[in-house]
Amino acid sequence: MLKSIKVRDYMTRRLVTFRTDMDLFTAIHRLLEHRISGAPVVDDSGALLGLLSEGDCLRAILSGAYYESVGGRVGDYMTRTVETVSPETDIIEVSQRFLDGRRRRLPVVEAGRLVGQISRHDVLRAVKEFAQHDQGQLSAGEGR
Repeated sequence: MLKSIKVRDYMTRRLVTFRTDMDLFTAIHRLLEHRISGAPVVDDSGALLGLLSEGDCLRAILSGAYYESVGGRVGDYMTRTVETVSPETDIIEVSQRFLDGRRRRLPVVEAGRLVGQISRHDVLRAVKEFAQHDQGQLSAGEGR
């Protein structure tokens, strides 16, 4: 059953992350280099402190242009209030959260530490694998 599939089974574990003291333009370079639209900001122990998105970067650049002072640190511009999920969250619940909000991905936190990220893409992969598994069982059972 799809509901028994957990975030842990499909989350991405190797993430690009930032630190609050990282230069904003270094972070922008890494976003572009890795072709991602945002990344978690963590401390030395791996605790999630926030997220830095393309939108945060654009706001920083526009604000800096207005005040004639472009640049700064990730911690100055990151989003600090972040919705997260547990590795034990059901894929169905995550799917509903994606539909209810505008998010494309959610950080996965366990015992206060960032352990991964689950995206809409990951959920679709889980559904596809589940559907293929069920079709394989139906096909094998039909020959009896």
